This record gives sequence, structure tokens and C-alpha cells, in this order.
Amino acid sequence: MTTQYGNQPVGQRHAMAKSSASENVLSIIAIVLGAIGLLFLPIVFGLGGLVLAIIAKFVRHERLSTIALIVGAVGLIGGMILGAIIAS
Repeated sequence: MTTQYGNQPVGQRHAMAKSSASENVLSIIAIVLGAIGLLFLPIVFGLGGLVLAIIAKFVRHERLSTIALIVGAVGLIGGMILGAIIAS
């Protein structure tokens, strides 16, 4: 038996779609690295988060990549400013 909307048999389900979390993997990692970079080693973690966010934005077109770019930039720049304030 088929439906009136096509030849899809009744009772069969479509393949499960990707979850939104699996589509934003690089963005989520970039957000975490940017947040860590605000407090610890901003050159390493902030820059790593920023690079991953750029890849997520322009290569993979992830939904959370804009937020990841902001958090990565704040982690990099803010971490360096915070480190300079604490060091002086």
C-alpha cells in the first residue's frame, strides 16, 4: 500500500536526520577553546578556537559558527589583556 503523496510505502520511516549537535561539532569545540583561552594560555586556546570557528564558518557553514568566532576572538584578545593586567 502506498500513500497519495508518492511511492513511499506506509509504515516505513525515513533515515534519521543528523542531530543539530553533530552538525555543530567544530563550533562547539571552538566555543569551549575560546572560553578556556580567556583564562589559560590565550595564544594557544584562543587562537585554536578562532581557527576552528573560521573553518566552521567558511568551510562547513555551521549554524553556531558566528558565536564561536565571537567567543574565540574574546578569548584571544581578552585573555591577553587579562594576562597583561595580572602580570603588571
